[in-house]
Amino acid sequence: MLVLCGAPLGNPADASARLREVLATAGIVAAEDTRRLTRLAHDLDITITGRVVSYFEGNEQARTGGLVEALKDGTTVALITDGGMPSVSDPGFRLVAAAVEAGIPVTSVPGPSAVTTALALSGLPPDRFIFEGFLPRKPGARRAHLQGLASEPRTMVFFEATHRIADTLDDMAAAFGPDRRAALCRELTKTYEEVVRGALSELPREVKGEITLVVAGASPRRPDDDQLRAEIAALLEEGVSKRDAALRVAEQHGLSKRDTYRLTVSG
Repeated sequence: MLVLCGAPLGNPADASARLREVLATAGIVAAEDTRRLTRLAHDLDITITGRVVSYFEGNEQARTGGLVEALKDGTTVALITDGGMPSVSDPGFRLVAAAVEAGIPVTSVPGPSAVTTALALSGLPPDRFIFEGFLPRKPGARRAHLQGLASEPRTMVFFEATHRIADTLDDMAAAFGPDRRAALCRELTKTYEEVVRGALSELPREVKGEITLVVAGASPRRPDDDQLRAEIAALLEEGVSKRDAALRVAEQHGLSKRDTYRLTVSG
């Protein structure tokens, strides 16, 4: 069985009893950074009895085949990254896909996630969100990608490196508008954890540590009256009453029923 291990983001006390057990008993522990794994095992007061191998972006492709063969032979493989859940902007997806293709069971030891932790702390709407991971490194590609998200209504979560955060925030302010609400979360669960909330133009440009950005989605634009009349007319053709048609269209666009019902009368 392949076990994806959710690792603490920085505070070892966030590790579960199940994570301790899996790391201590797995036949192979594939780690993004074996030195970090050694420190984590020390902090958790456990002894890793299985074989430890490195599994990171640089050797992911070469190592996957051997790990799948070990899984086929009945060895339990635990996959752990530096923090959070493997395959979420971290190594793991290739191994998961290969294991699934080979018919090998895949499970997880749920654990901390920078994505949902930052989202919860941001103070921004968490009911619908998208995770964008790391943005393109090249300025032109990054700006084009952000421009494509300018009208995205859902809350957006990004990872970013310290040395690119200033340029990224400037590009976001240009694409989304300087007043778009956002939260810059750094060093989550660690000693110097900090969450700065405000407009994109107000967030600090010089920060250190691991950074997660949460950005509010675009405010919905009110459709013009002609579009609303067309939507109402389509419902009326289906046999929906004027009252219910007005209510449905109002709810869909976040408008008052009075405004949409007025269009059924005037249209």
